[in-house]
Amino acid sequence: MEAWYMDDSSEDQRQPHHLNPVQLVSHEKLAALGVLHWNLDADRYETDSKLQEIRKKRGYSYQDIITVSPEKLPNYEQKIRSFFEEHIHLDEEIRYCLDGSGYFDVRDLGDRWIRIWVKKGDMIVLPAGSYHRFTLDNSNYIKAMRLFVGEPVWTPYNRPQDEHPVRKQYISLFAPQ
Repeated sequence: MEAWYMDDSSEDQRQPHHLNPVQLVSHEKLAALGVLHWNLDADRYETDSKLQEIRKKRGYSYQDIITVSPEKLPNYEQKIRSFFEEHIHLDEEIRYCLDGSGYFDVRDLGDRWIRIWVKKGDMIVLPAGSYHRFTLDNSNYIKAMRLFVGEPVWTPYNRPQDEHPVRKQYISLFAPQ
């Protein structure tokens, strides 16, 4: 998994949007923001003991698979726009890339965008209350497993949500004291 700080361009969201010079973001920096990552064997996801161990340890009891592409996702244009709206969730967002690739953008605590490029085998967890968004890259295709603790909740709370209790909890957990 690769990550970097983004430029401010509003051109095609599917482009990498690197700063010049590129400013990479380490896995340690992402972890300090509560972003977790594993690289798993996506070809064996149905029988992968490492995935089963993560699911058991973190309580991920529900899963489904979504394919995001113009050919596979009904109302594609509308959905991809809604995924790219900056928002938070009341629960973690867990995605496991089974095929293809895409970008998860997360805000750091200074309100700068970090672009995280997930590819086949990457599993990412974005903490509850973190501002984020998703878009495809130039491949226009990702097949991903969505995981949840209990029944899925799909509700995004679009920014601004700074006074929302889950956002305040996120800040209290990850902002330097």
